[in-house]
Amino acid sequence: MDPLSQFLLAILFFHSSEYILAAAIHGMSNVNVKSLLVSKEYVLAMIFALLEYFFELILFPGLKEHFWVSNLGLAMLVVGEIVRKLAIVTAGRSFTHLIRVYHEDHHKLVTSGVYAFVRHPSYCGFLIWSVGTQIMLCNPIATVGFAVVVWRFYAARIPYEEYFLRQFFGADYEEYARRVPSGVPFVM
Repeated sequence: MDPLSQFLLAILFFHSSEYILAAAIHGMSNVNVKSLLVSKEYVLAMIFALLEYFFELILFPGLKEHFWVSNLGLAMLVVGEIVRKLAIVTAGRSFTHLIRVYHEDHHKLVTSGVYAFVRHPSYCGFLIWSVGTQIMLCNPIATVGFAVVVWRFYAARIPYEEYFLRQFFGADYEEYARRVPSGVPFVM
């Protein structure tokens, strides 16, 4: 299968599985289109990635013939997908796509499974997945762009989320945060 087909299938699988998992965990009545995780910025980024792919395919076809690079991207994509889905399944009802700002009774501090290795495995998984999609397409500009944009998004989001986690779980979260890395490079 060519990298473009793999890319399109990866996007379809990622978003449909996010929606299905959200519905299975939280119930259909608590799931909406936002559970597909598609924003205007995301669509624009994917359009840019496709434009880069076709532009380079036409002008620099040799750039798209590095199959070992493409296979490395595919491997990253699979690893990222697995890490993210393990995070969602392990956290269960404690996982949501939106940051909780109020503590709910069923919201528990999850420190087992993949959370024993990284505090934010879903973010780690998405970072690996998104960069992997661009490496798979042999898109050098989008690879750097996706890495920077996704990293910056999580560099801002993680401290905001952790503020609430510290409010909800106090010393337990402090101890957990001291011993387990965030999962996003250079974000504490």
